[in-house]
Amino acid sequence: MTSTSSGGHGRTKLLALCFGAIGVVYGDIGTSPLYAFREAFGQHGVEVGRENVLGVLSLIFWSLILVVSVKYATFILRADNKGEGGIMALMALAQRGVQSVRTRWVLMVIGLFGAALFFGDGVVTPAISVLSAVEGIEVIRPELHPFVVPVTVLILLGLFAIQKHGTSRVGPVFAPVTLVWFLTLGALGVHGILQEPHVLSALSPHHAIVFFAHNGKFAIFAMGAVVLAITGAEALYSDMGHFGRTPIRIVWFALVLPCLMLNYLGQGALVLADPAKAANPFYLLVPPSLLIPMIVLATMATIVASQAVISGTFSMARQAMQLGYLPRLQVLHTSRETIGQIYLPWINRILLVLTIAAVIGFRSSENLVAAYGLAVVGTMLMNTLLVVVVARRIWGWNRFAVGLACVLFLGIDVVLLTAVADKIEYGGWFPLALGIGVFTILITWRRGRELVLREVRRGGLALGPFIASISAHPPVRVPGTAVFLTANRDGVPNALLHNLKHNKVLHERNVVLTVEILDEPFAESGDRIEVRPLADEFYLLILRYGFAEDPDIPSALARVTQCSFPFDMMDTTFFLSRESIIAGDRPGMMLWRDRLFSFLQRNATPATAFFQIPGNRLIELGTQVEI
Repeated sequence: MTSTSSGGHGRTKLLALCFGAIGVVYGDIGTSPLYAFREAFGQHGVEVGRENVLGVLSLIFWSLILVVSVKYATFILRADNKGEGGIMALMALAQRGVQSVRTRWVLMVIGLFGAALFFGDGVVTPAISVLSAVEGIEVIRPELHPFVVPVTVLILLGLFAIQKHGTSRVGPVFAPVTLVWFLTLGALGVHGILQEPHVLSALSPHHAIVFFAHNGKFAIFAMGAVVLAITGAEALYSDMGHFGRTPIRIVWFALVLPCLMLNYLGQGALVLADPAKAANPFYLLVPPSLLIPMIVLATMATIVASQAVISGTFSMARQAMQLGYLPRLQVLHTSRETIGQIYLPWINRILLVLTIAAVIGFRSSENLVAAYGLAVVGTMLMNTLLVVVVARRIWGWNRFAVGLACVLFLGIDVVLLTAVADKIEYGGWFPLALGIGVFTILITWRRGRELVLREVRRGGLALGPFIASISAHPPVRVPGTAVFLTANRDGVPNALLHNLKHNKVLHERNVVLTVEILDEPFAESGDRIEVRPLADEFYLLILRYGFAEDPDIPSALARVTQCSFPFDMMDTTFFLSRESIIAGDRPGMMLWRDRLFSFLQRNATPATAFFQIPGNRLIELGTQVEI
């Protein structure tokens, strides 16, 4: 009875995870039928013809099989960093498998550039998804065209405005809306296929080969439409920490892949019957009486897809911040039940401005598709490079197996990258420019923190001899506990030196505290706290957190038992040295990067909020550091 009950509970939990994954994981790739097939015959596509239609459908099908089913659902989903996914987690996992400093630096550059391109994807996805859905009103009445952009902007304003309330209120409708969307896609596809059953022959790779043979180099550029069909594949990996690999795989193979392919085949059948309908095959596949409900459903589905991408951008930004690639930013938790639901006000504002700028600047989904594929394929390429390192160094694959994976997946990525390369001048420059800008910020912050730590260590005193001198010449001691936060565990914190110099006293108990962020999502409970008694009531305390956790110093101190005293917050004072950065001509970074780092440092969230330290228990002492 117990085992039966346990098995039933396990199946119920699995079904719940599968249901939740439908709305969060597959919202982006699920809205691709709105525009992907159409773009193969658009301004930069091929001529509408029977063999070209079958060839494009064959390419879409085999891309979904090889890229999404084989590469992501089967291969990359194995690369979990203690259950967490996403390019930042993959970068940390790959770095763990190598010892060479140079190789780790190369892996860092690959991971950060992929993360930067993902940010560009986070800007373009809401813009193109909502815009393509609203464009359905043009099918009803072409004279409504001037209202497409204003309506899209209003929807996006509302979407970004609700982010501060979290997805807990609207989250329960995500999965039902997306489930209805996929079932509708499949039903429409079946309706179209029944009109032209011969379209099913497109599943044969023969038509893809004929397409390349017939169109030559133009076939490569038509592959840009195929790229649009696989946008959102990254979500299978980045959302693995929320649902697990098994529910994500089940939903993909049992629901999403069949419904997507049925709809693409239905659109192809429609175009085979009437080539003029290639202008907007998705909405023209819908019976006229259902067009208005379909536009409403499509708009809701694109809002769900956009929400998922925005939430993913928030999560990636927090991981980058915890791993030391972004300055401290305000992180608000929008749900007491779900720890992963977070809101970053600054990131939300930046996404809002850039997304609306993209809508107003490009004005149509047809123009935006040129800007879409480059960021997607770039992130996929970075994922491939990192995961082959994981396969070799972490999983222990032999050279032949790793080489075979490289040839297959890198080959596909290079072909797709070539397909979207010609779109740079037509809009691909937009996410590329965003990616380069974000990448510059990430590496500048990382390098700037290294330079600051170098200068602090260069001008500091060794902790051991300092404590010995204190014992030999004891200053006045006052009751209480002083906690000095520092990144250099072997040196005397500047705040300690300033306090002793200006106030001429030391507390009865002094703790040098260092917070370490691991390259794992969560720290093991046994490794969380490390205490090293030094001498004369001095202690070195190391708190460790994973990159998916929020540091909470008061809560951690309450669990410290290795000291000879309990931490009483009313009897504890925190001291923090706040560096004021001066851009100089010292070797390290160019002057403009020094100034950029100084700007980021000034606008970072105070330590009180980031480490959850009570403001009335904190004393900050300023220090000037020239880099």
